[in-house]
Amino acid sequence: MGGDRKVFTLAQVSEHNSPKDCWLIIDGKVYDVTKFLEDHPGGDEVLLSATGKDATDDFEDVGHSDSARDMMDQYYVGEIDVSTIPKKTKYKPPKQPHYNQDKTSEFIIKLLQFLVPLAILGLAFGIRLYTKSS
Repeated sequence: MGGDRKVFTLAQVSEHNSPKDCWLIIDGKVYDVTKFLEDHPGGDEVLLSATGKDATDDFEDVGHSDSARDMMDQYYVGEIDVSTIPKKTKYKPPKQPHYNQDKTSEFIIKLLQFLVPLAILGLAFGIRLYTKSS
């Protein structure tokens, strides 16, 4: 890696987002991959789409070989100032209010859940008693 450890901000790295000037951020390091665009097995679009952000997840998701990781050293230009990269927020689904579709009060529903089985049981008992006595 280079002896000069230059530190770049996300804004500075984001300016290098064209096929003639392409920089990536991977694992806190900045790489100038402009010369590698034509040789990249996944095509230059993959690299260009990863500019202007932390591309570590994109890089790791593909599962690059050790030789690909070693090759990165020749494109190293510096470090990224991590304070300029926005923090990842965990997705929280919006809270849904309890929705009672038929607008029936919950008390009536609970009452019916108790009374209907009780009525069925009483009916079955009555039929059994009636048929037994005759």
